[in-house]
Amino acid sequence: MHRDIMPRRVHYVVFIAIAAAFAVLNSAGSALAHGFSSVVYADVAGAGQGHVRTSLGLEYDLFIVSVADSEKDDPLFRTGTDAFESGDFAAQAAALNAHKESALKYVSTRFSIATCTPTQIGDYTVAERDGVPYATLLLDWNCPDARGEHTVTSSLFPDGEGYVKGTKTIVTYKLDAREGSAALDASRPSFSTGQAWYQRFWEFFQLGAEHLLGGIDHILFLLALIAGSRRLREIVLAATSFTLAHSVTFMLAALGLVEVPARVVEPIIALSIAVVAAWYLYRLWRRGSHATDLPDHGLDRAGWTRLAVVFCFGLVHGLGFAGALGIDEAFSWTLLWSLLVFNIGIEVVQLSIIAVVFPLLIVLRRRSPKAGLWVTGLLAAGVTVMGVVWFIERLVGA
Repeated sequence: MHRDIMPRRVHYVVFIAIAAAFAVLNSAGSALAHGFSSVVYADVAGAGQGHVRTSLGLEYDLFIVSVADSEKDDPLFRTGTDAFESGDFAAQAAALNAHKESALKYVSTRFSIATCTPTQIGDYTVAERDGVPYATLLLDWNCPDARGEHTVTSSLFPDGEGYVKGTKTIVTYKLDAREGSAALDASRPSFSTGQAWYQRFWEFFQLGAEHLLGGIDHILFLLALIAGSRRLREIVLAATSFTLAHSVTFMLAALGLVEVPARVVEPIIALSIAVVAAWYLYRLWRRGSHATDLPDHGLDRAGWTRLAVVFCFGLVHGLGFAGALGIDEAFSWTLLWSLLVFNIGIEVVQLSIIAVVFPLLIVLRRRSPKAGLWVTGLLAAGVTVMGVVWFIERLVGA
């Protein structure tokens, strides 16, 4: 088969240039891929007449620097950061326990249950969660004026501190003869155990939508699928395969039935981005100068293989989605419906992106096949490079 060498070399030069640009931008942009944000985990339960018990999970290194900043010249910063760098969980817990007063002061001014007064129970403990050290703090709240419902407020690790952005507090509760979950952030820092069911579900819908929009790695995976799809049937099948797969693992992981460390999940998510995008580049390379004549990709052997790969990677992405919630409580119908609504939020954003981007590509390909080829090729090249860079960063624990 005759191949037009010069045009392909031009393609290579442009691909390399775009790839280099993405690599440079990635030093700043990679933080968006599940980077500079944090999740606080709060379990709230009744503990007898007039008492509430809470267990707070706080990202250890963030907790240390936040407490030290609020307590100027606090020696906790030095001992806490030394313990963090050593990776010794026992030393990290010891550092917090040596400075209980300042640590508790930080928490009690940013996490509260209305009309209740907190008292710390026992010592801090530290263990790995989401691939990083998390400190656990147990509090007993005396609530003499409680009248059948409680209001929980969280403003832990706010944007104004300058360490992270967009902190969410995931609350699971069994209180006031009710149980469920709630997602708190700067736009909605409080909830009441007396809230209506639709208010709780709306929170989880928003949380799912925001998680996909805020996770650029998931968006790039979707764009790689769109770029490599020639017909609506193909992108629908690919998106459906991805949705089914991540829904399965998302539900199993969020319900505590499957547990895979984030240090395993996150590198594979990055690798999936690179593989799916590079798959399309490989097809372009195989076609050479006839790339504009790429056939509509039907369900031949290559088509089924692509769907299988997308499905497998979807299973891993589901574990990543579950990590955003960090809920591992036992099955309940209330929790199940909250998780389903979270997943619907993800799907609505995913379908919206497809509905906007794919028709534009179709129009471009029909009016100017070569221009469509360049746009999708450059997009795939940039996504491939970013996926590889993220894979290496996450693999080595950057």
